[in-house]
Amino acid sequence: MKRIIIITIAVVVISLISLMLLLRLTNNNQEEDFTEVRRGSFEITVESMGELLAENSMDITGPDIVSNRRFRASPIKVVEIVPEGTIVKKGDFVAELDRSSFVNTLRDEQEKLKTATTEYENKVLDSAIVLSSLRDEIWNQRFVVEESQTALGQTLYESPAVQRQSEIDLDKADRTLEQKKNQYKLKKAQVRTELNSLENKLNAQQRVVDDLTAVLEAFTVKAPADGMVIYKKDRMGQKIKAGTNLNPWDLVVATLPDLSSMLSKIYVSEIDINKISLGLPVQMTVDAFPDKYFRGNITSIANIGEQLPNSDTKVFEVLARVQEYEPDLRPSMTTTNRIIVDTYNDVLYVSNESIHAGEDMIPYVYTKDGRKQIIVPGKSNGRFTIVEKGLEPGVDVWQRVPDKPEKFILAGSELIELIRQKENELARLDKLGNN
Repeated sequence: MKRIIIITIAVVVISLISLMLLLRLTNNNQEEDFTEVRRGSFEITVESMGELLAENSMDITGPDIVSNRRFRASPIKVVEIVPEGTIVKKGDFVAELDRSSFVNTLRDEQEKLKTATTEYENKVLDSAIVLSSLRDEIWNQRFVVEESQTALGQTLYESPAVQRQSEIDLDKADRTLEQKKNQYKLKKAQVRTELNSLENKLNAQQRVVDDLTAVLEAFTVKAPADGMVIYKKDRMGQKIKAGTNLNPWDLVVATLPDLSSMLSKIYVSEIDINKISLGLPVQMTVDAFPDKYFRGNITSIANIGEQLPNSDTKVFEVLARVQEYEPDLRPSMTTTNRIIVDTYNDVLYVSNESIHAGEDMIPYVYTKDGRKQIIVPGKSNGRFTIVEKGLEPGVDVWQRVPDKPEKFILAGSELIELIRQKENELARLDKLGNN
C-alpha cells in the first residue's frame, strides 16, 4: 500500500512538471509571435557581401612576347609560383613560366648568328689575303720602275732608237705601278664596304639573340619591388596559379598591393543600385576579424552592370574606401558591407513580417489587443518599416497572421484616403522621373 502511494505521488509530480514545461513553451512561443512597435533612430541600408582589394598595387609581369615578332603569341603556362601572401624583396623569385615552346626560336637565331660570324671572319681572312697580294704586286712593280730607270740611264751613249725604247719601257712601268695602286685602293674600298655590310648583319643578328635571351630570362619572373605577393585573377575570377595558361596579351601573374589603402569591392543588385551615391557611409566587417568594425565611404559606382558567373542576377560594382588602417587586412578577404543610404531620427518602426495587405493593397497589422490596424507605412530597410500613422510606441503586434483573423476589429479606416494620396503622389513622381 505504501509503495502504491509513493508511485502515485511520483506520477502526479511528473505530470505537474510536464504541464509547467508545456505552459512555459507555449508562453515562449506566444512571446515569439509578437513584436513591439519601437521609436528611435532608423537607417535605410543596402547590405551586400564583398572582398578587399588594394587601392594601389604594382603588377608582377612575365616577358613581353607580343612586341617581339620572332615569338609566336601563344598562351604561356605557369610552371611554378610562390604561395600567395609570400613576403618578397626586390629581385626575389616569384614564378617560373614554361619556355619550352620558345627555346627553338632562340636556337634557330643562334645558328644564324654562328653563320653570320663565320661569314664575317672568312671575309676578313679572304680580304687580308687579296689585299696582301695586291700590296706585293705594287712593291714588285716599284722594282720594275727602278730597273727601267737604270736601263734608261745606261743608254746615254746609245742610239736614239735604243734611248727611245728605254723611255717607252719606263713609261709603261710607271703606268702599271699607278694602275696597281688604283686597283689596290678600289679593292680596299670594296672590301671595307663588304665587311661593313657583314658586320652590320652580324651585329643585328647578335641583337636578335640578345633580345631573345633577355626575353627567355624573363620567363623566370622576379619581384619588381618589396611587398606581399597576391595572386592575380583572370577574367573568369579564377586566381592564377601553377598550371594556369596566361593570355600572351596579359602576362600579369601577381601583384604587390599597397596595404596602407584598402578598398571593399561590393556587388550591388540592379534593384538597389539607384539608392547608392558617392560618399555614402559604409559599415564593414571582415570575416577574418568578426569582432572588428570598419568605416568606409563609397568612392566609385560602375555605370554598366555585369552578370557574375553562375548567377542570373545583374549587379553593379561599387567600391568603398576603408577609413581605418589595419595592418592585418589582406586583399581577397571577404567583407560584409552595410551601406547607409539614409537615417531618420525619432521615428516609429515595426518589423516587416508584421505588415500585411489585402487585395486592395491597404497595409495593416494585427495588434495584441485584437485590432486589425490600418497603417501608413514609410521607408523600409529590408527588416523594418517606418510607420508614419496608425500606431503608437510600445504596442505589441503579431509577426504572423493570427488564428481566426476575422475576429479582429478593423481600425484606422480614416487613413485609407491618406494612403491613396500618397500612392498617387509616388506614381506622379515616378512618372516625372521616367520622363
